[in-house]
Amino acid sequence: MAVDYRVCDAAAHLTLNSPRNRNALSSELVGELHEGLRTAVADPQVRVVVLGHTGGTFCAGADLREAPGGQPPTDPFEQAVARAQEMATLLRALVECPKPVLGAVDGHVRAGGLGLVGACDIVVAGPRSTFALTEARIGVAPAIISMTLLPRMSPRAASRYYLTGETFTASQAADIGLVTTAADDVDAGIASLVKELTKASPQGLAASKALTTATLLAGFDANAGRLIRDSAILFVSEEAREGMLSFLQKRPPRWAVPG
Repeated sequence: MAVDYRVCDAAAHLTLNSPRNRNALSSELVGELHEGLRTAVADPQVRVVVLGHTGGTFCAGADLREAPGGQPPTDPFEQAVARAQEMATLLRALVECPKPVLGAVDGHVRAGGLGLVGACDIVVAGPRSTFALTEARIGVAPAIISMTLLPRMSPRAASRYYLTGETFTASQAADIGLVTTAADDVDAGIASLVKELTKASPQGLAASKALTTATLLAGFDANAGRLIRDSAILFVSEEAREGMLSFLQKRPPRWAVPG
């Protein structure tokens, strides 16, 4: 199982547990996240969903070694469309979940993993957390995840981190609006939030969450189709092929300026 599911104290814990690929967004992991969300939504005992992780990485982003759906290569563009659609559908499911989704992060978050963080309603990030939007460094762009990131991050911060790909800390992530708070003890912070949230009625939580996510969902309605296509075009480009190959071979891409 790539995602562990358990219920404790009215909270459904969805824990990314695929250390072999640093919790990358494989089709297996994405499918199990969907299944866990559906189970949590259908369970009247569950009031809150907690999205966490095992190991030192929350999520490394897309699984660059895997074809969408785990299928052998066919048409590269259709593969890229399928992968982008898969990601857009997952992010929307998190945003649309009628129960609050809390992100419990105390590890590295890269590329598409930041999209998961942006899709959560409240995020607590611990001292081991680091963040980086590395897409431009491999010849693509954070297109799909922009739908959950741009409404959260300050515009200046988005420009900086989208373009540079540099790493930033939990405290910096809180300052720019990506996470709710940076904390020394993530588990304690999440437990406190669960306690507060379970004081509210299920109807009240769902209706209140809908108010806060309306802008994000409007962005999905307006932009998802275009961004899926744009993302696919980038992923099948010559620069992206070089960028992903250089990443897998652990070498600089040919366009990187030495120094």
